Amino acid sequence: MNDIFDLKGKTAIITGASSGLGRHFAKTLSAAGANVVICARRIQNLEELKKEIDGEVLVLPLDVTSEESVLDFYSEVKKTVGSADILINNAGTSDPKRFKDLDEQSWNYVLETNLNGAYRVAKNFTDSLIEDKKPGSIINIASILGLRVGLNLASYATAKAGLVQLTKSMALELARSNIRVNAIAPGYILTEINDDFFATEEGQSYIKNIPMKRLGLESDLDGVLLLLSSDASAFMTGSIIPVDGGHLINPL
Repeated sequence: MNDIFDLKGKTAIITGASSGLGRHFAKTLSAAGANVVICARRIQNLEELKKEIDGEVLVLPLDVTSEESVLDFYSEVKKTVGSADILINNAGTSDPKRFKDLDEQSWNYVLETNLNGAYRVAKNFTDSLIEDKKPGSIINIASILGLRVGLNLASYATAKAGLVQLTKSMALELARSNIRVNAIAPGYILTEINDDFFATEEGQSYIKNIPMKRLGLESDLDGVLLLLSSDASAFMTGSIIPVDGGHLINPL
């Protein structure tokens, strides 16, 4: 049982690894024995992260909104490490606006990154696994806002809801290829990106709505991340797992 979450010999791709959850995911997977491919647009941040990881690390640029960038990325992965075993589809963005103030540029920016980008990365990862006749695990980073809604986040919630449905559709169709597809739906997680906001009065009001009366920590996601990445979840696919301190079960 001690080895059930062991990832030695596995290679994991983590998108959006230059900050926030992606940065933490890379460290967690490496500590579990995986070789990691960290990718994002901000290469300098990735190089700094590489110095903090003891295991094998490959740093590559990736813009998930660009088909050319995604193709170049997988070409380099193929040349360097072959096909990976695990994909953490984490790259994402937000542009909070009230719906009445939402413009097409903002809408497209969020959808292109959070939904189309996730599709683009997962499709090429899947193609590589099928070509090499390898099993694999895809973990899409969704959100509780893909299952419920919040104010000023119409584009973000829509993109994450689409990602939830994409996860289920992929899981159904790829099961016979031994490719598992699941999603983590985090609630409000404290990171260096949002710590200033949650220190404000408005941010504190969000925390009061969480049944556990606290923000999640990045480490609170480690268990489910390792579960879905490893053979411990060998019979799981199509699962959407909230990690939210009970936020989703708030009474309506």
